[in-house]
This record gives sequence, structure tokens and C-alpha cells, in this order.
Amino acid sequence: MADAAITVEGVEKTYGDKKALDGLDLTVARGTVHGVLGPNGAGKTTLVRVLSTLLRPDAGRVGVAGHDVVREAYAVRLRIGLLGQHAALDEELGGRQNLELFGRLHHLGARRARARAGELLERFGLADTGRKAVRQYSGGMRRRLDLAASLITEPEVLFLDEPTTGLDPRGRAEVWSSVRSLVGGGTTVLLTTQYLEEADQLADRISVVDAGRVIAEGTADELKAEAGGDRIDVVLRDAGQLGAAVALLPLTGIGVDADRRLLSAPVSDRMEALSGVVRALHDAGIEAEDVALRRPTLDEVFLHLTGDDRRVKETA
Repeated sequence: MADAAITVEGVEKTYGDKKALDGLDLTVARGTVHGVLGPNGAGKTTLVRVLSTLLRPDAGRVGVAGHDVVREAYAVRLRIGLLGQHAALDEELGGRQNLELFGRLHHLGARRARARAGELLERFGLADTGRKAVRQYSGGMRRRLDLAASLITEPEVLFLDEPTTGLDPRGRAEVWSSVRSLVGGGTTVLLTTQYLEEADQLADRISVVDAGRVIAEGTADELKAEAGGDRIDVVLRDAGQLGAAVALLPLTGIGVDADRRLLSAPVSDRMEALSGVVRALHDAGIEAEDVALRRPTLDEVFLHLTGDDRRVKETA
């Protein structure tokens, strides 16, 4: 694809007797956010390391920003930024000092490094942190500074490897806002994550990875539709009434979690299903503690796509 920022064709990477990447294919359009979803061990971090020239693939072809990652590794490095799972910051230095240090390590002159640090601190809402040591930053502030450091050379393509792992909701929202502003400026972002919500918020397209291969791709809504679309969850006050509720509710494919007194089923018409469930329970004298409509979770999407959708067992 002429407009692709990243192309991955049949890439393999093996560690001992384990194939981390097993013929993986991926295309990322320029100026978009592409999410790569999957559980731990699916191959997400290995993919990022190959794309960022930190690992050499055993087979296949990889192009980033118009350059081959094996034959033109240096040219690729000049055009990318990388934010790993763990912050690469000096905890004793302030934010400005960290960014100036990164600038000098990337061979920017002292004046340009200072100017670039000021630009990035302003852009990420950190200009008022002064010389406060990074160890005193909140998790969200630290991650935003780490993101700023990855942009010190104004990369065409940015790799974010699970950037919000361990952050509280406020910290995650801060990082999301920063990523949106990057894409608005034309940067291409490849985002690996375990959170469907994160990909839903940020990604134009999503690839689901399992055992080193892409097993599904589409928008967040398309992937959710593959997992059965909307669901309705019913939590009963009395677990002893679960069997009776399953028999009378106007739903198909009901899953039961007895420990949580939970009934869950896919629905096509949200409001009709909601009113039908509430009416049926009321008429039968079965008391519900909660009734809620929701979208599938990442667990449900992934388990459905891998054919292992047995997390909620059906019981008689």
C-alpha cells in the first residue's frame, strides 16, 4: 500500500522452541491509530521490537515509514519513536532536564534540545512542573513525560506498547488525550493494549493477535459485533432462582455464573430485551438486584474469536 506507514508480511520470530510471531501480517495506514489487542504472550511486544529494529525477524518482510527494518534499520530509527511498558526516565531529574537529556542523546544541539523540551512540556501540560523531580510526579504525569520524550525527534511513526498499564482512570485519560493530539498532528500510532476500552477510544482499526498471528481485524464496533453485539446482564437477589429465571426469560444463549448470581445473554434489540426481561421477572415474582445493557468486554471478544468462549458456563 502506497499510503501505508507500516507493512508486515509473513513475519516470524522464534525463541527456542516457542514461536512468538508465526506468519503475522499487518498493514497500518498513515496518520491513523492502529490498535493491536491480545493477552500476555500473544506476541504484541515482540512485534513492536521487530518494528522498532530492536529484534531481527527470522522470516518475512517489515517496512516502516517506507524503509525495510532489516536492510535500512538506521533510516527507520530516524523516523520512529517508542514508548515501552516501563518509563525510561531519570527519577532524580526534572521533566525539562529529562527532555533536554533525550534531545542531546538524539544528537540535537543544546539550543535545539532546550527549545524542543519547552515545546513538549507545553504541549503535554507539564510546563508548570518546574524542576520538580520526576519521582514526585503522578503516574499520569510521568507517562505523559515519557510520551513527550518519545517525540523528541518528531517521529513519523510512534509505537506505544501498553502505555497505560498500571495507571488509574485519570492517568489513562491524560495519556489518551495526548495520543489524540499526536494523531491530529499527522503522526501514525501503533498501540498495543489489553484494554478494549482503550482501543475503542483511540484506534481507527484494531488487529486481534493470538499465538503470534492476527486472527481478526476491523473497527471496534465490527469486532464487538463478531462477539455477539450487545449483551444484557441480570443479577438476581437469590441464587436459588437462577434456574427458574433461565426457563422464563425471553432470551437465547443465556450464560449463568452462579457465584455472582448472574445471567448474561446476547441481544439484538436493546430496549425490547430490557423491557421483556424486567416484565418477565416482575410477573414471576423474581427479584433482580441489577439489570444492565452493555457492550462485550475484551475477554468476551477475544474468547469468542479464539473459539474458547467458555468463561461463563451454561448450567441447567
